[in-house]
Amino acid sequence: MNMESLFETWLNRIDSYYEEKFFQPVVEELCQYHGGSVDGRIAKGKTFNAGYEVFIYAFFLGLYYGERKPLNGEKRKFRMEMSTWGKKKNEQGRKSYTILQKYIFTALVAKSDIDLIALDKGEIDVKYVCDVLMTTLNEYANSGFYLMKNEMEKNPECFFENSGLLQFIQNYCPQ
Repeated sequence: MNMESLFETWLNRIDSYYEEKFFQPVVEELCQYHGGSVDGRIAKGKTFNAGYEVFIYAFFLGLYYGERKPLNGEKRKFRMEMSTWGKKKNEQGRKSYTILQKYIFTALVAKSDIDLIALDKGEIDVKYVCDVLMTTLNEYANSGFYLMKNEMEKNPECFFENSGLLQFIQNYCPQ
């Protein structure tokens, strides 16, 4: 199995999870959950259009912070393959998240404990490797959700300010 095949298999997974306790105070607060138009998002004062967009932000936040948090308690699932993230018909100007998907995949391979040579030799299967990658994805996102929720409790408007998202993630980027 080559990396391109692994990437394609990973892209079609539908097991992106986060802890249920983050739904209302973070996901629902920041995004127009279950999609919609950009105009609808702006009219409702939301920062993100779709749930997976806040998940992507949480992932990179946790990654930059360098902390993985295992998911505890009740979990909530995004029911979309990652290959469909960013694709939305009838919405002008929206582009596929192809390059972002590749960045996420590359980060997951670098940060996961997988033996790509064993995969290539057939000693482990692609499902196992994808399970490991998804665990890494979900744990970094979970860490990001914790950081976001804590900040929103201290400053509820932090992500609604003009550069709030950028300022917040910069606080956790290595210098």
